[in-house]
Amino acid sequence: MSHGFELNPPKEAALPQAPGLSMVGTLLAKVNQGLLVLSMVAMVTTALILTYSVVSRYFFHAPTDWQDEASIFMLVGVTFFCCAYVQSFRGHIGIEALAAILPPKVNAVRLFVVDLLSFVFCAFFSWKSWTLWHEAWVDGQTTTSTFAPPLWIPYSMMAAGMTLLTLQILLQVLARITDKGAAK
Repeated sequence: MSHGFELNPPKEAALPQAPGLSMVGTLLAKVNQGLLVLSMVAMVTTALILTYSVVSRYFFHAPTDWQDEASIFMLVGVTFFCCAYVQSFRGHIGIEALAAILPPKVNAVRLFVVDLLSFVFCAFFSWKSWTLWHEAWVDGQTTTSTFAPPLWIPYSMMAAGMTLLTLQILLQVLARITDKGAAK
């Protein structure tokens, strides 16, 4: 099993060599980096909110009704906004049992097929996420709590994050097709 970041993690994401793809890859890398920083801030903010909630309830016996949903919304954003960044480094967990026994050319085909299937799945997930966002926006859906924040907020983060992941995988598929060095 490979975790992608174990031995010698790359300093930066691998970019495709084709001129047009390279430019798109650079732009996507900058967006991913910005979302990574935003996600770090959201994680710290979530920790502070949850700590405040515990302290408020324990010491002051004052419950808060907003902290759970605010924290969940931020964690949804963090999870989905960081997917494309992790994928750009091939950092998602992959089972490498077949890679060790397959010939290099067959393994390259296997990796291409896996990337292609991942792209199709993520594209479908992105599309469904955008339909959920649209439905929540049009219908004015909210959570059932007394705080009742609108559901379009987490759905938009989920949809945007999955769209970026889909674009990242598409970029890697196209790089594998156009670049001989991208087959790693």
